[in-house]
Amino acid sequence: MSIIGTIIIGLIVGLIARLLHPGKDGLGLIMTALLGIAGAMLATFGGQAIGIYSAGQPAGFVGAVIGAIIILFVVRRLKK
Repeated sequence: MSIIGTIIIGLIVGLIARLLHPGKDGLGLIMTALLGIAGAMLATFGGQAIGIYSAGQPAGFVGAVIGAIIILFVVRRLKK
């Protein structure tokens, strides 16, 4: 996937994660896209550790959203 495609998918995943995890987080579009990309990476590596994905497989869309929600949860806890 191209860099632009990754950023667009990351933005969509980040927006969905922010909608599903209520509360004010004050993230802009760039940080939301980075949140989605990081969520996908977390889901991929976490899925490989559990055995859901094998090496080289990307995380699914739902896994990326769940990973982004986990990151949002951790960041909000650390800010408090």
